[in-house]
Amino acid sequence: MSTNGREIKNVVIVHGAFADGSGWRGVYDKLTTQGYRVKIVQIPLTSLEDDVAATTRVLDKQDGPTILVGHSWAGTVITEAGVHPDVTGLVYVSALAPDAGETTAQQYEGFGPTPDFVIDVTEDGYGFLNPDTFKAGFAADTSDADAAFLRDSQVPVNMSAFSTPVKNAAWRDRPSWAVIATGDRAFDQAMLQHMAERIGAKIINVSASHALFATQPGAVADVIVTAAQNAGNAR
Repeated sequence: MSTNGREIKNVVIVHGAFADGSGWRGVYDKLTTQGYRVKIVQIPLTSLEDDVAATTRVLDKQDGPTILVGHSWAGTVITEAGVHPDVTGLVYVSALAPDAGETTAQQYEGFGPTPDFVIDVTEDGYGFLNPDTFKAGFAADTSDADAAFLRDSQVPVNMSAFSTPVKNAAWRDRPSWAVIATGDRAFDQAMLQHMAERIGAKIINVSASHALFATQPGAVADVIVTAAQNAGNAR
């Protein structure tokens, strides 16, 4: 899609697993005060197909070129959903970035373990982050009170979603930016850098935990603005 070099004003944000969209309020406020039209998708975390469908419904309501943003698991979601014709650029926020035909689980192969990021799986196949290691693994740079709220309001994910291959890789023909939290304990740092480099993303490193969307909203918002200002001229 051509934007004739104009700044893109639509932004759609997709939260990751174990959280919902409310943690993005700081990013939302910073973008909307600059005139961006921001929508936050509340994905059900029941399957890749369901999460992509929820994202597509919101994309269908946009009135033109859009920057699509995803955190963590939602990197997989935006990789698939980002082929929507209105999506002009992608922003991966400490996020997964598989290629077409790959699963989320495959992205971990060959990289180091993350002992502070412990997933407890229920009998029906849904994963919750272990409460004892939640703060260390997910939100190490938050206060104890904020970490407790995130822990106690977490949204479980259907673990089978991680073994579902994506059919499309939107990053192959759309410019991408990657905001990487250097204190992220949910992923091996080498894994995050590898994925971002493989997709040709412009990489911005931020000193933060996996919950950087909440703890560093200014830094994340700045990258989204950069994407909005430049995606129309890229590639």
